[in-house]
Amino acid sequence: MAGLKIRKGDRVRVIAGKDKGKEGIVSRALPEANKVIVDGVNVAKRHQRPTRTLQAGIIDKDMPIHVSNVAVICGSCGEASRVGQRFEPDGTKVRTCRKCGSDI
Repeated sequence: MAGLKIRKGDRVRVIAGKDKGKEGIVSRALPEANKVIVDGVNVAKRHQRPTRTLQAGIIDKDMPIHVSNVAVICGSCGEASRVGQRFEPDGTKVRTCRKCGSDI
């Protein structure tokens, strides 16, 4: 099984679902489930029970979204695009933008 092409810290745009069009930063990648958690996207209300460290109440929690429903935003062209790969002469793998060809 191939790994995710989207990583923690990437700026992404949601391309499908109830939050379509929203943008955010990937705070966590879950490659075993093919999902990512994006800040401010797919937010659910969570009823929190009081513990020693946390106060009781209703909190907002960012839920995972499937990786196929997000697209990486390229730093140079500013468009949401797919991620390609290129191998450097020294053997390292570099992620590239499929629209403009620049490095991500």
